[in-house]
Amino acid sequence: MDKLFIPEVQGHLRRSRAVVALTHSSTKAAMAMLLAAVIALIVANTAAHEGFLEFFHMEVVLGVGPLVGEMSLAHIINDIFMAIFFLLVGLEIKYEMTVGELTNIRQAALPIIAACGGVLAPIVIYSIFNGMNPETSHGWGVPTATDIAFALGIMALLGDHVPNGIRVFLSTLAVADDIIAILVIAIFYGQSPSVFWLVMTALVMVVLVLMNRAHVYSLAPYLLVGILLWFCVFSSGVHSTIAGVLLAFTIPSGSRVNLRTFLKWSGERVQQAAGQFDANTPIMAQDDYMKTVKHLSKVANEVIPPATRLEHALYPWVYFGVLPLFALTNADVALVGNDIMTMLSSPVLYGVFFGLLLGKPIGIVLFSWLTVKFKIADLPSHCNWMHMLGAGILGGVGFTMAIFVANLAFPDPVLVADAKLGILSASLVAGIVGFIFLYIQAERAKKQGLSFGEAKDMIDPQSEAPFRESAEADEEIQEEAEAAEAADVEGISK
Repeated sequence: MDKLFIPEVQGHLRRSRAVVALTHSSTKAAMAMLLAAVIALIVANTAAHEGFLEFFHMEVVLGVGPLVGEMSLAHIINDIFMAIFFLLVGLEIKYEMTVGELTNIRQAALPIIAACGGVLAPIVIYSIFNGMNPETSHGWGVPTATDIAFALGIMALLGDHVPNGIRVFLSTLAVADDIIAILVIAIFYGQSPSVFWLVMTALVMVVLVLMNRAHVYSLAPYLLVGILLWFCVFSSGVHSTIAGVLLAFTIPSGSRVNLRTFLKWSGERVQQAAGQFDANTPIMAQDDYMKTVKHLSKVANEVIPPATRLEHALYPWVYFGVLPLFALTNADVALVGNDIMTMLSSPVLYGVFFGLLLGKPIGIVLFSWLTVKFKIADLPSHCNWMHMLGAGILGGVGFTMAIFVANLAFPDPVLVADAKLGILSASLVAGIVGFIFLYIQAERAKKQGLSFGEAKDMIDPQSEAPFRESAEADEEIQEEAEAAEAADVEGISK
């Protein structure tokens, strides 16, 4: 591919590819969030915490004309930026339901059922500590959510040392877990809904669906109407982030280009451009050539479905901007100056901690075992129950989604702090233990002469859609396109 570009820009291309690889890496994304969380914890226990809180609770004027209001920076992050995160989550879920792991019900049965177990068991454990306390019992949803970025980022550190089947299992489980978390937030953690704004939300959704049915493939109209959808959901009492998921389901996942005729048409345009090109004339003076190439480029870009284009565009901004900002503003657990013994005696702390650390792996493995026992589904290829237990332990990494639910579940900031301490400590322990556990299994497999490289090739890489390395995939597609174009040019020259 480097031969396509002049020598003077090769250095720029290498740096650009390095940036793309960095911003599309699940491991680097997890590290960015972890760094933000560590900074928040440090600041929360220093004299700078008060100024930190004042800054993020500063009111900002938003809106145009009559629709003007004020929101704090923290609310902008939690209500607006996190809606963009949920838009990306919705696009990932739509991908899995359209062409990914959730299309084959038998193949998807194991991670879906395991995800249900990974939600029910933490609820039971949390209720053991808080079921009789009306002030804290409402927090049962906090330990039910798995942080997809951290869980898959930790597993990515293991490289080829684990079967790819277990990666697919954990990624699909995390997507199913996100669906359940979205339903929990929408049903149980909203305010008393406003009927008027719910009706307005429904009307906006009808507009979006009609746009989809009318084959509107431009992203701009969906995003503009999506802003109105967010406002209606925000005003309805249902948490505004749900608007992101609703919008994602209406964005087209097909292409406006007739793919059956595109290859022939593009080949003709390549031939036309080859006939118009004059190597002895400056490119700026070749109007016909540039017009043909521009038309080909525009149509080729529209081959990519709008949902895919939006997902790839959002990924670096969400995982290297929105989520680190969320971690920075929500992981600030102050230990200095607080009564540590009171915090350590909180039933919320223990319910969340043991719900994530024990409830997640117990529920995931138990429901997986029942699914296999009753022959509903089989274990992933090249995986054993030790791998499943390792994935279940990583399911206990709650972080982003768990903190998000904690903010909704508890009006008392003291209880929120207790829940956050439980989330952070459980996520840290689960991440370390899960990594070590799977690493030990990898070392045992290595001593037995087992290799998972072949198993990895047997799995469709698109099945890891939520955190697939898009830079590498895009490069492969680019190389294939260049090869086809080279064949066309060779045919022209002959």
